[in-house]
Amino acid sequence: MGRCPRRLVRSQGRHNLEGVLRMELEVRSRSPGKGVSKATQPSLVIVYFGGNDSMRPQPSGLGPHVPLPEYIENMRKIANYLKSLSDCTRIIFLSAPPINEEKIRESLSNKFQELGRTNDLCREYSEACLQLCREMKIKAVDLWTAIQKRDDWATACFTDGIHLTSEGSKIVVDEILRVLEEADWEPSLYWESMPSEFGEDSPHYPVGPDGKTTVNLSDGNFHMGDSLSNARKRLRLT
Repeated sequence: MGRCPRRLVRSQGRHNLEGVLRMELEVRSRSPGKGVSKATQPSLVIVYFGGNDSMRPQPSGLGPHVPLPEYIENMRKIANYLKSLSDCTRIIFLSAPPINEEKIRESLSNKFQELGRTNDLCREYSEACLQLCREMKIKAVDLWTAIQKRDDWATACFTDGIHLTSEGSKIVVDEILRVLEEADWEPSLYWESMPSEFGEDSPHYPVGPDGKTTVNLSDGNFHMGDSLSNARKRLRLT
């Protein structure tokens, strides 16, 4: 079967941290609480908030804006909750990424009252997230900086000025892989260090070039194409 971590991707589009915390309390109120074994808790949780929170406040009080001090405390609450799940639950926070303000005006000006996002505000929330992670000894990815390392980041990394293209997503993957590879976690969660499941040889595997032996797919990376291999090469070169 190879190295196959079980993943649960949970995305809450349009929400800021206030909305997510309300949903978390709702879920926790329904959960079995003490009846949940720590062995069933996730090995890795990646937390990615800040873009919506950093939007400008509206005079009406509507909109997703969350003041910076409140955003920091909300992130702290999430971190403390995740740390309480298990001693073996690892956490990575992704900071708020940059944006392309001009592209947002072109793409979304007819849908919203005004441009509620600026790159400077994204930077402030990104720096606050990173500072909190340093205080709480949580692994973090500085997306605001990482994405802007590309000369053409403003055009290559965004579809509408906010949401990432495949090129932008590759940067996120590279940075997460970097953390997983460099972290001194036991057990390691880096894909090459994870044990294979059902990794024994089998006569039913595809036949190799010699026509006499089979290829153990547990040692391969065929289902992911070249994307992960290329990411590894980029990590080695930086």
